[in-house]
Amino acid sequence: MANTAQARKRARQAITRRERNVALKSKLRTFVKNVVKAIDAGDKNLAGENYKKAVPVIDSSVSKGVIHKNKAARYKSRLNKQIVELS
Repeated sequence: MANTAQARKRARQAITRRERNVALKSKLRTFVKNVVKAIDAGDKNLAGENYKKAVPVIDSSVSKGVIHKNKAARYKSRLNKQIVELS
């Protein structure tokens, strides 16, 4: 258990930040999953629409420090490549 006031405050902040990060990561996964589902269904239009919705969520996750910028770039690149390959 935290003994000093500073340590107690840091513990409270860690809990708050963890809750926020978990929520943001869950939102990110949901948007990516929606694109993947559309790709698996073979619906290029729906996949494109979902991709356009997912990109800002992916980018905001980077700016908030939830994921690394290279991971975001990899997500976007791979999803876009799969959408382009749909015919």
